[in-house]
Amino acid sequence: MVESDTAIERINHLRVPLDIVAPEQLEEAVYQLLKEGEGRDIILLSIWDLLRAKNNYEYRPFILRAAMVIPISKSLVKGVRFLTKKKIYRYMPFDFVINLLSILEKREQSIYLLGGKMRSLKRAEKNIRQTFPRLRIVGRFVGNFKHQEEATILQAIRKAAPSLLLVGKGVKGGERWLARNDTILNNGLRLWCSDLFDVFAERKRHPSRKVFERGFEWIGYCFQKPWRILRIVPFIYYKFLLFMYKLFNLN
Repeated sequence: MVESDTAIERINHLRVPLDIVAPEQLEEAVYQLLKEGEGRDIILLSIWDLLRAKNNYEYRPFILRAAMVIPISKSLVKGVRFLTKKKIYRYMPFDFVINLLSILEKREQSIYLLGGKMRSLKRAEKNIRQTFPRLRIVGRFVGNFKHQEEATILQAIRKAAPSLLLVGKGVKGGERWLARNDTILNNGLRLWCSDLFDVFAERKRHPSRKVFERGFEWIGYCFQKPWRILRIVPFIYYKFLLFMYKLFNLN
């Protein structure tokens, strides 16, 4: 978590950390992280991630030591308000990444792209260069790399020393890959966002802002992957946890 004049507040929601980062605080918070010069993970946390963080032995420490934990699910905003009456700020993942890249471009920082397929990655790189001309792309590699290539990729990232490592779909283990290589990677910021490169490559659309603000983005995901409708079960469990934490003042 950022500890500076930005006064970002970290709270525990069902014993999982969340950061209250107002939009006007984001730029200074990012600069503060860069100034600290340590490997710092930024996590875009959904309700499903929160439930996973409560019990998963590998994912939970990753969340606990993250520099910034940003809520992306409307249910998290409502849940925090229900338990604490605090106002937290929810970000649309794609918009958050765009804001982050804009902040880095202002100071001519650098990024490394890891993930996606070659066609999507090349097009995403081209579009990022056009949109953020002062943002230096210091390397890229596809996500479906072989196990024997991993050491070379890690070394390349360390040598390139990007201000931000963007990791997307195709990297085996997803966010857990970042957790497993925490001590090997360089001291820049790191962010995982699954479909990011496909969206940048204009091969996949992100939910409209109107749909996202209403909390209905999950409907589109269910059309893409019907099995996601089964997430209604952990959603009910989340509601049950909120009730129990409220009843017994556990938060």
